[in-house]
Amino acid sequence: MNAPQSYDAARAIEMARQALQIEAQALTDMLPRLGESFARSVQAMLACKGRVVVMGMGKSGHVGRKIAATLASTGTPAMFVHPGEASHGDLGMVTPQDVVLALSNSGESDELNAVLPVLKRLGVCIIAMTGRAESSLARHASLVLDSQVAVEACPLNLAPTASTTAQMALGDALAVALLDARGFRPEDFARSHPGGALGRKLLTHVRDLMRSGDALPRVEPDTPFTDMMRAMSDKGMGLAIVVDEAEIVQGVFTDGDLRRLIERGVDLRSLRAGEVMSLKPKSVRADDLAVDAADLMEAARITVVLVTEEERLIGAVHINDLMSAKVI
Repeated sequence: MNAPQSYDAARAIEMARQALQIEAQALTDMLPRLGESFARSVQAMLACKGRVVVMGMGKSGHVGRKIAATLASTGTPAMFVHPGEASHGDLGMVTPQDVVLALSNSGESDELNAVLPVLKRLGVCIIAMTGRAESSLARHASLVLDSQVAVEACPLNLAPTASTTAQMALGDALAVALLDARGFRPEDFARSHPGGALGRKLLTHVRDLMRSGDALPRVEPDTPFTDMMRAMSDKGMGLAIVVDEAEIVQGVFTDGDLRRLIERGVDLRSLRAGEVMSLKPKSVRADDLAVDAADLMEAARITVVLVTEEERLIGAVHINDLMSAKVI
């Protein structure tokens, strides 16, 4: 290796721009080559009764792992099997019900080609993603996806760069086409991402977060004002919920209501809950999404929303509950 030259920032930027231009052109060049083979590949994966098994060596293997993960997270059961390990027992993971997506830019990976005859004897549908239509991989495959690039972004035209970008993009194209064909919805995506922000928003319901039972600051309409304030302080929700004997919500009294009474100079000691409560408080159902409760709070500029069932109080959600659950 030659001794490094002095760093030239302008040249570094120029090399980066060239790399991006080459890779962008490689993707553009693939557009007219998408046709029947791509459509049949999507159809084969859609009809697959098992899993899409992705294989690839080296950089193609790294890309393959990402493609398998993307397929799995968008509704297509998929896994990655290392071709080298497949020759030493892991091929047992593949069943006749599977579809194999094999990646190799040259199409001449020894480890991959070694398992292709066995896969064919199993009757597995093999989809090749390769840059050489005349390669060994392409000849063994049932379907061929053309990922050929004119030149690598590497100035030596050696390191897999544009070719792996093409593979990655083609894998994304397969995943997008498949999720559309399956009618995949945001709710489906959330189920495979329960720990993510979208999962929390689409899978967390009000009943999962609401406070209920003794945690609620409930009072009756004839409760003296001082007792109502004690209930508000004890429960720490910033309001008291006024209910009748059947637990039907009559109204609420909030910290804001208290401030307004004080500003008016009202004699608070003689008051009862039913005389100062605000009617028709905002409410949601237990089965509603927590994010809908958050939207209601934002629209109404409130920090607590009641949870009711046919006007009967069953719980309440505070904005802090939503924040703790990272729904907002």
